[in-house]
Amino acid sequence: MSRFLKASHWALDEQKPSKFGPSSRWSNYDMDPVLPEDRKWTTWSFIAYWVSDATNAAVWQLASSMLAIGLSWRQALPAIAVGNTIIAIVMVLNGTIGARLHIAFPILNRSSFGFWLSYFSVVSRVVLSMFWFGVQTFTGSECVYQMLKAIWPSTAHIPNHLPASSNITTVGMMCYFIYWAIQLPLMLVSPQNIRHLFALKGVIVPIAWLSILIWSFVKVPASASLDPGHSLLRGSTFSWAWLSALNSALGIYATLAVNIPDFTRYAKNERAQFVQLAVIPVAFTLVGFIGIAVTSAGSVLYGEVLWDPLRLIDKWDNRAAAFFASFSFILATLGTNISANSLSAANDMMVLFPQYINIRRGQVICAIIGGWVLCPWEILSSAPGFLSFMSGYTVFLGPFAGIMVVDYWILHKGKVDVPAMYDPNGRYKYWNGVNWRAAVTLVLSIGPTFPGLINDINPKIDVGNISFLFDIAWLYGFFSASTVYWILSSLFPAMETYMDKAVLADDYLANIAEDASSQQEDSVKIKEKADSLQ
Repeated sequence: MSRFLKASHWALDEQKPSKFGPSSRWSNYDMDPVLPEDRKWTTWSFIAYWVSDATNAAVWQLASSMLAIGLSWRQALPAIAVGNTIIAIVMVLNGTIGARLHIAFPILNRSSFGFWLSYFSVVSRVVLSMFWFGVQTFTGSECVYQMLKAIWPSTAHIPNHLPASSNITTVGMMCYFIYWAIQLPLMLVSPQNIRHLFALKGVIVPIAWLSILIWSFVKVPASASLDPGHSLLRGSTFSWAWLSALNSALGIYATLAVNIPDFTRYAKNERAQFVQLAVIPVAFTLVGFIGIAVTSAGSVLYGEVLWDPLRLIDKWDNRAAAFFASFSFILATLGTNISANSLSAANDMMVLFPQYINIRRGQVICAIIGGWVLCPWEILSSAPGFLSFMSGYTVFLGPFAGIMVVDYWILHKGKVDVPAMYDPNGRYKYWNGVNWRAAVTLVLSIGPTFPGLINDINPKIDVGNISFLFDIAWLYGFFSASTVYWILSSLFPAMETYMDKAVLADDYLANIAEDASSQQEDSVKIKEKADSLQ
């Protein structure tokens, strides 16, 4: 037991040592830039990835929950389309950086935030990814419940021994554990090969969801479910509700807009990921329409807005249909939870403890903390609560994305030093590891939205009209951070970070190989000379 309690016991195997950083304290093999032979993601891989991620219960829930807060389908759908178009643009800008440099977000972030300040965004994103992991796991547990109920109807009659205030039942907790355990084997699949899961999901799930859409139109014609749908909101109330919906549409993948380099680093070339610009708005808007149409039909059939599709399936009498529909949601949630949440959290945790955490260990830690320590059933207990959760963390993610885009594309014009991003004493040390320009930018872009966040958490705290700024947190954060960071960096440039030419990982490795070859040749010559003297 004492051996297991020693930190040295948990140190990573050094069979694959890092080629970057002064020591193993600063990097490991998984943190290093992706080698050419491991860059396997093609254009079709990214299409499958985004079709897979779009067919996600949370995207369905987001669209249908907009109806629950009073918007009509005609008002909700443009919010989804506009939000995902904006996110797609930012996704490609940051994704190109990852595809060009082949490094993950936590490493890339050091070039703009400074070596130590970058840990703020890394830790923030670890927490967000863990929350999302729990939310998706809870959604998956609902799928498990529907499948079990379809096979054994008596599942619905298992007595509940938990209080109503817990927002989960005994059978719900059982299904939550089952789904949580199902995910664990997938966490052992390497990021290079997880693309096969996306391809499978990208075929099966869209077929199943289109079938559900057809079912909804057969049961309730569009003229009866969609056309009569008009919002009762008027004036400024409607305007802010629409902006809040837009912010939620931005927020659903605002995390990935920041950490997309975690995946584009595996691209065969930077052109492979350009397809995201088209596939993201189309796929997400289509899924949003499916969610809205099916929810509208459900409100006609059952007399209530069933914004959670699993609660809609719970109303079905056809057990076979309920089983296969629930299975499609299980597959949808599995792919998203692994790709967007556990892998993202693992990449961040590696940076915090590279000697002890690799991608696999990081995912297991995410599963434990995100799955159990946090309580996702509380977040999903109501539609407004879900939207508040979606909007809440955009307070941070908008500024993160803005700083990254401006620093790489506008200020440094792509001329960065990849090896220096692994060195705490390198050119990205700035002032004691902190880029004060980024720090000031974060204060000015996040600070004004905090009163609204506080009011959203506790409506009894009146903060005045400034609370409305929270409804556009991502947009405000992105554009205000971009502007402030550009002004500060232009007035007070960090000259040590500007270069005439980019230093890429491939060039660095080629130089190491050339030096090693030269040293080997010198050693051979010295040995030959010594032999001749003898």
